[in-house]
Amino acid sequence: MRWSRPSTSLCAFITLLNDRLGESIVFPLLPFLLASFTSNGRTLGLLAGSYAIAQFAFTPLIGALSDRHGRKPVIAVCVAGSVLGLGLFAITLSINWEAIPWAAGSLIPLALLFAGRLIDGVSGGTAATAGAVLADISTPENRAKAFGLIGVAFGLGFILGPAFGGLLATFNVTLPVWIATGFALMNLVLVLALLPETHPPEARSAMPRKRDLNPFTALRKVFTNPQVRRLCAAFFLFFLAFNGFTAVLVLYFKQAFNWGPGLATTAFLVVGIVATVVQGGLIGPLVKQFGEWRLTLAGLGFVIAGCLLIPLANSDNAKAVVFSAVAVLALGTGLVTPCLRALVSRRLDDSGQGAALGSLQGLQSLGSFIGPPLAGVAYDLIGQRSPFWLGITVLVGVASLVAGGLPRNAEKAF
Repeated sequence: MRWSRPSTSLCAFITLLNDRLGESIVFPLLPFLLASFTSNGRTLGLLAGSYAIAQFAFTPLIGALSDRHGRKPVIAVCVAGSVLGLGLFAITLSINWEAIPWAAGSLIPLALLFAGRLIDGVSGGTAATAGAVLADISTPENRAKAFGLIGVAFGLGFILGPAFGGLLATFNVTLPVWIATGFALMNLVLVLALLPETHPPEARSAMPRKRDLNPFTALRKVFTNPQVRRLCAAFFLFFLAFNGFTAVLVLYFKQAFNWGPGLATTAFLVVGIVATVVQGGLIGPLVKQFGEWRLTLAGLGFVIAGCLLIPLANSDNAKAVVFSAVAVLALGTGLVTPCLRALVSRRLDDSGQGAALGSLQGLQSLGSFIGPPLAGVAYDLIGQRSPFWLGITVLVGVASLVAGGLPRNAEKAF
């Protein structure tokens, strides 16, 4: 077929990589990028969570638009939105606002930064549409291999983002954001020049009803299913807790240990490497040996242990303790996320798979929005270490939900 040429897979891969790379470059540097505007955890948490809520709200609409109007125009518009959002963020950070009399000391810079993050978040639906492109060009026999590109792109994004972000920030802290903008612009040029339309007009569907595009509709359905609602609640609370304390992690490193961008981003680089190794190579053999249920509980134990280690670090042992802690955190997350998804999937028949697994993505985005602002408020009002202790408390609750979800006739796979 015309659209099965290698450039199609290349464009999809670059789009997936851009989706992760832009976020993984910016996120670890947020406390340093915001330093001239604010140093409080609440603003940092809201800014970190704004990307997730925009993605949560608009991903169903973007998916429906790609089914109705084709993949290429939707991907092109979304990547253009990513260029706009990252570009606005970079320009705002590069302006000397104190030299502008009417803007000095105002909330205009922060409003523009939030606008940039929201625009970029709305454009985050590119990942789902790029995945749809891979599905369009794949046969059932090679679909798993094609979808492997998604894991490779995400893994590379989580590794290259912090690596390049930390390196470039040693020259100028805003330079990584400009590089991310440039990569998004290159992605847009490739999509416009090389990506063919993979969803032919005869295969397109009408737009769904407005209520079906409401992201909360799918969540309401999944929580009325007694087979999975306990595990879905655990999934939501896990990401609320995890994204909460990770949102203030770099701010804590900066203020507690006086770390610069290099050390802070290296911690996230460790997370990316460990998580990629676990999910890319170890998870399959481990599931065969121990089962998803045991691995989920073990993973939660690792995350709790890592979360416990971080506030126990001091200035004398910070590097050793923190890097060990984030490696343990990444190991735990690499186990929990795929195994908990699998447990939900195993509870459903084939007809309920798509809706429920799609709802998990929505729960992840919603938890990623709610967690950071809550952690930021705790950081400011209770103390620097409080987000970690609160995270541990929630994670213990998650472990209780998962443990209570063990079937009566548990097989070894669980």
